[in-house]
Amino acid sequence: MKKKDKKTEPTTAELAILQILWSQGPLSVKEVHEVLEQSKPVVYTTTLKTMQVMHQREMLTREAQGRKHIYSAAIEQVDTQNKLLDNFLSRAFGGSSKKLVMRTLGQHSLKEDELNELKAFINSLDANDQKSKS
Repeated sequence: MKKKDKKTEPTTAELAILQILWSQGPLSVKEVHEVLEQSKPVVYTTTLKTMQVMHQREMLTREAQGRKHIYSAAIEQVDTQNKLLDNFLSRAFGGSSKKLVMRTLGQHSLKEDELNELKAFINSLDANDQKSKS
């Protein structure tokens, strides 16, 4: 049986840390912890341990700056999002993109500009599909 590549499957806590590093760039544990604390109470040592484990799993890189370490995301945001989405799509919607989109659009109302943007995107996909068939 093939082992899952844990490096690219972050837990919820790891994903929260990655989101911070993807948006703000390299930070110390203290800086990451301060951002996490804005949304819910988190023990500093939990943040530290999580980031150390993420470094061991090669999800983060670490550079020493004096007495502190500066961490950066070692995995790409788009790649991680794609893998998580593929996994979710497979488990929750049987691999059907249509079911996912229909459920999403049925659950949430769109502003007119968002709907127009989606229509343009669908039309561009259709145009690309027509070109590839030619």
